[in-house]
Amino acid sequence: MEAWAGQSWRSSQQEVVAVRIALAQFDPVAEPMANAEKILVLGAQAKADGARLLLAPEGSLVRFLDQPSAPARAAEPLDGDFVTALRKGSAELGIAIAAGTFTPDDDTGRVHNTLAVLDGGELVTSYRKLHLYDAFSFTESETVAPGVEPPPVIDLDGIKIGFATCYDLRFPELFRVLRMAGADVLALASAWVAGPGKEEHWLTLLRARAIENTAYVVAADQIGPHGIGRSAAFDPFGLPLLDLGMARDAVGYVDVKPERIAEVRTVLPSSSHTRFRIDPRPDLRFEPAAR
Repeated sequence: MEAWAGQSWRSSQQEVVAVRIALAQFDPVAEPMANAEKILVLGAQAKADGARLLLAPEGSLVRFLDQPSAPARAAEPLDGDFVTALRKGSAELGIAIAAGTFTPDDDTGRVHNTLAVLDGGELVTSYRKLHLYDAFSFTESETVAPGVEPPPVIDLDGIKIGFATCYDLRFPELFRVLRMAGADVLALASAWVAGPGKEEHWLTLLRARAIENTAYVVAADQIGPHGIGRSAAFDPFGLPLLDLGMARDAVGYVDVKPERIAEVRTVLPSSSHTRFRIDPRPDLRFEPAAR
């Protein structure tokens, strides 16, 4: 299905390209600016291979899966050095970049798990993760405050892309909100923690989100001692397009084709058949309690 070429992977589908999305898979280190440099190196590779957007993993700012206190130490505002480097890089490279960071929350003393989207030297949008990973013996809410705004959808060269982060994947209502906001692509930045059955959950849920929303799903994940890697993509009918496996410092590509989206939604118009009202407002009653 995909061919290995050095440290680049390409989807086998090579017809007319509408928008090429690159998925970056790497293991963040303790130094934020080294991670920014890694993203820009992978971004340059992606640009050379015709990508319009590079999607990097959740929490690309700093190594954190085995260091829960690291986000608080490394957190920066969206005009800090890490995002500024990516913002400038998006202009110099001529490619949009979406990458996970951590930003301070002065009201709670915690941080926000934030996804920043940069293009043309500008901060296009950002998303504060709504669903916190208080599961599998991990308590993200100890150090992270949940967002309060719905996830964003942007228009990139006529393709609408909606964004989410990691644990959000287990909540199909969030992705239905993105779909009803017009998303053609559901883009997930993740640091999916390894564990028994976790890879099966990862690929099953990614595929389900594609099928139920008749949308492309693209997901960039961390690789390392605690992240599973397996950055992956599925087409709007749920067909697998990409799986980076355990590749390190790798970039994979998916070509998003409007004609494929239209084809699937013609034969499977499920979004027009829904019988429930979709409310994009998060229900803040369920905010995890700070510990």
